[in-house]
Amino acid sequence: MRVMLLCHRFPYPPSSGAKIRSYHILKHLAQEHEVTLAAPFRSPQEREEGRGIEDQCHRVLAEEIPPLAARLRMIGNLMNRTPSSMGYFLSPRLLHRVREELAARTYDLVLAHSSSVAPYVADVRGPAKILDFVDMDSQKWLEYAKVRPFPLSLGYRIEGTKLRRAEEELARKFDACTCATPFEAQTLESYGTGVPAEWFPNGADVEYFRPSAEPYDPDTICFVGKMDYFPNSDCMVDFCARTLPLLRARRPGIRLLIVGSDPTPAVRRLARIPGVTVTGAVKDVRPYVVRSAASVAPLSIARGTQNKILESLAMGVPVVSSEVAARGVDCVAGEHILVASTPEGNADAILRLLEDPAERRRFAEAGRARILSHHTWSRAMRRFGEIVRRVTRADGPAATAVAAGVSRSSTERDERD
Repeated sequence: MRVMLLCHRFPYPPSSGAKIRSYHILKHLAQEHEVTLAAPFRSPQEREEGRGIEDQCHRVLAEEIPPLAARLRMIGNLMNRTPSSMGYFLSPRLLHRVREELAARTYDLVLAHSSSVAPYVADVRGPAKILDFVDMDSQKWLEYAKVRPFPLSLGYRIEGTKLRRAEEELARKFDACTCATPFEAQTLESYGTGVPAEWFPNGADVEYFRPSAEPYDPDTICFVGKMDYFPNSDCMVDFCARTLPLLRARRPGIRLLIVGSDPTPAVRRLARIPGVTVTGAVKDVRPYVVRSAASVAPLSIARGTQNKILESLAMGVPVVSSEVAARGVDCVAGEHILVASTPEGNADAILRLLEDPAERRRFAEAGRARILSHHTWSRAMRRFGEIVRRVTRADGPAATAVAAGVSRSSTERDERD
């Protein structure tokens, strides 16, 4: 089976949410099939790092998008129907090479990973086509519009509205569209495109993210995330202002670790609060998480799956999450994860884990077990394989080959998980 995978970022190294899912898709497909990867890059360093995935590709189409050019295209789209975010990921040279490649060689499947690169192949005819939205980004921008001050709120509302329209138009040009959660798929289904809206979950690397034999600190909690991402920075500022004082009133020695790269000035100022540590970028988040009694995810804006939740649970560290953040994880509230949506509720749930070692152990074991049963990448790829089978069935034996190949390699991994 010959497959073209388009990504809005090079899927290597799989160090962020934008790369992890596409990395595992490519890795599983490449075990049995001839995969051409097409992706833009932003710097020579990013391109060099991306070479780590090339041994799994039959060929690679890569073109640089200089940051200035990306910003100018975003600005240029402000006054037309095209979302600015799509201008940011447009490379005319890459577009030309993708179209040239598809005209020169016969492909069985084209998979666009995210709506940002869907325009590259939206009008291509011949191969089966899948658009993996992952999350419905338009809804995130519209949520931003509700909480950001004017004029940012207006900008987000305009972008969200444009992207909502583009998502619907693009979906109609593919044979199937996928998301990372049932909730996102329901949102897509509500557009009424008539195109199948399916989903397959994100997973966690359960060998890399695993429980530690080292003891945890019953007075330490943590938050992990890229700290220039607005939902992350916003929730930590709010948490320190409204929840941390409640925790400190009942447990004065409590410590909060805010772990993640590129903290904003507002986040860096949180380090002035006694007991709060802002680490900035770290080589490995695992030591910070496993030494914590609990991991928190009190986001008020969240779409799709929060990998921070999957990874903490995989390490046997209980999670206290907001309702919207927990929505993207296949866990039962009160059984595998604690869910709260007010400062008082957050404080009570966190203290429940800190003050009762048996309760903390119960959630640690249940959370890890749920990831092993519902959120391994092998399980995710089996579901992905089923979607590929349905989409490519009309192509005959090749369709069975690609689906069987993905499923077979996934099953082998299941046996090792």
